[in-house]
Amino acid sequence: MAMFTRRAALRLGAGVLAAPALVERVGAQQAFDWKRFKGEKLEVSLTANPRSALLIQNQKEFEELTGIKVGAEQIPEQQHRQKFAIEFASGRPSFDVVGISLHVNKRQIGRAKWCADIKPLIQDASLTAPDFDFGDFGAGAVAYSTQADGRMDTIPEFTDYFILYYNKELLAAKNIAVPKTFDELYTAAKALTDPGRQQYGFVGRGLRNANVVLWSSFLLGTAQRDTVSPEMKLLTDTADAVWATEMYQKIMRDCSPPGSVGFNWNECQTTFMQGRAAFWIDGVGFAAPLEDKTRSRIAGKVGYAVSPAGPANHHCCLFGTGFGISEQSRRRGAAWLYLQWATNKQNQLRYLTSGAGAPARNSAFRNEEAIAASRFPREFFTTLVESARIGRPGLPEIVPVTEFRDTIGAALTNTIGGADPATELRKATEAFRPVLEQSERAT
Repeated sequence: MAMFTRRAALRLGAGVLAAPALVERVGAQQAFDWKRFKGEKLEVSLTANPRSALLIQNQKEFEELTGIKVGAEQIPEQQHRQKFAIEFASGRPSFDVVGISLHVNKRQIGRAKWCADIKPLIQDASLTAPDFDFGDFGAGAVAYSTQADGRMDTIPEFTDYFILYYNKELLAAKNIAVPKTFDELYTAAKALTDPGRQQYGFVGRGLRNANVVLWSSFLLGTAQRDTVSPEMKLLTDTADAVWATEMYQKIMRDCSPPGSVGFNWNECQTTFMQGRAAFWIDGVGFAAPLEDKTRSRIAGKVGYAVSPAGPANHHCCLFGTGFGISEQSRRRGAAWLYLQWATNKQNQLRYLTSGAGAPARNSAFRNEEAIAASRFPREFFTTLVESARIGRPGLPEIVPVTEFRDTIGAALTNTIGGADPATELRKATEAFRPVLEQSERAT
């Protein structure tokens, strides 16, 4: 694997949107004041994950800087999405700031205009800190936060790449090389599977809905990169989709632990931490506990690599999150100050060096001193840089993406039980097509 160098980091940042009208050093000489909204209280609703935990752990910094009190909660992912959608739809959300999974809810919040356009706030010199440095955000992250009509209704938080985690000790014991392709991954995982010792070659998401993003990882290796065409036509029963499903089926049936049909990322993480799986494909944000010697049996023995290549392409799944300000909030100025703090360079660097995820800002990748002091090996940071170059969206940008994941995910789960991949995909495609068509008619 190539070494992580300053030059590589600079290449990573080369695609940053210049956005000169948005990025100019807004008013260093004007009356920006962190204490402007002193005494106000913000309600912040976040998804439970390592990044939210870091922000809550350090939010006293923001409170002391601004004099603004923060009531922050973090809620498990599925419940959080349901909660904020219900509250937004009611017209009376309980929060001022909300964390959004853009790969799931981008079009939903954009179409309903639930979150305020942040561009005017960035351009307001009295509200935006002189050192905010919008130009530091990566192009992909900014694109994710921007709606088709040009409104930027979230500020980028982080980009999540799916990578290959591997147990160095298990591979070394059988002199197995890190796989470069999905076929090599299957062969290696099969060789490392020993149910009698409760050791398995692979662990991955089998739970309906959650499993679609693993399947997308396989699909991105084919000639087909999307599950929905630009004309909003479903592409989930093509020959390439069937190949991806067959790969998913055989690695989950032949190389994974019993009960994998019920595994989400947390069950996968626990299995891998216990040293009971050789390989795991999932998001970079789940790395931190693996290197925690008080929790993980394999701390110091974890390897990191880019997702393997498929028969036609080499891509990895890319996802993104952002923070939005409720359009109904009466504390929009205070909320914007919180967003600036939450996505500042220090917090973004905390994400990177703690293993909580790949930051949306590029400057974190250029901080050699912090990276060298991190408990993560250089291989981890190299993997992030390489993943950034090959990342592609892992889910279609549609409103009913949850229903999409439910429907396709049920088909995938059925294949683990032995169902025919082509048949399951055909039924799932037929079932979801009217849902997508109805959604588009409502747009």
